[in-house]
Amino acid sequence: MSTVVLVAALVAAGLIAGLFYAYACSVMPGLARGDDKTFVEGMRGINVAIVNPVFMLTFLGAPVLAGVAIFLNPGPRPWVIAGFACLVAMIVITGAVNIPLNNALESGGDDYAAVRAAFEAVWVRWNVLRAVVSTAGFGCLVAAVLARR
Repeated sequence: MSTVVLVAALVAAGLIAGLFYAYACSVMPGLARGDDKTFVEGMRGINVAIVNPVFMLTFLGAPVLAGVAIFLNPGPRPWVIAGFACLVAMIVITGAVNIPLNNALESGGDDYAAVRAAFEAVWVRWNVLRAVVSTAGFGCLVAAVLARR
């Protein structure tokens, strides 16, 4: 059972790290090419679409499963703890920075240039940090799985 939980945490962490990576290297640069209205309306649509059961299962599941794996895995516990810490940091960044920015974007009105200016650079910077932190969490969980061999 401990291996199943650890591998499930690893898969969920990989999916979420990949999502934030995709935003950093394709979604946001792609939206940046559009005009202000396209950017704002595009992000508003994405912010609604992303809150779905599949995303929430991986986003919240990765740290929860890693946390459970800490207690189930007697072996490479330091790697699991490090992965868990990185995944919790990803949640904290999202809750403290990205979600409030998403909410401000949604309620920002129709002055698209002003809404975009208050959102884009800060959101992108913190998303890159989320990508790095979640990738580090994924890497730590990979190390934990490899250490069990």
